[in-house]
Amino acid sequence: MTIVSSMKCACETCLCIVSLSDAVQKQNQYYCSDACANGHPSGSGCGHTGCNCHQ
Repeated sequence: MTIVSSMKCACETCLCIVSLSDAVQKQNQYYCSDACANGHPSGSGCGHTGCNCHQ
């Protein structure tokens, strides 16, 4: 049995790997930040170094 403890942020354009224990969970998906989880309502990215995600 394999236990997954981290995965890619569910935001399509995001490059972040998120720890499931620290993730923002929304609709059974895991995100690295509130910005990603809420679909980037203000156009801002997640703010993590090296990641330029936004929609």
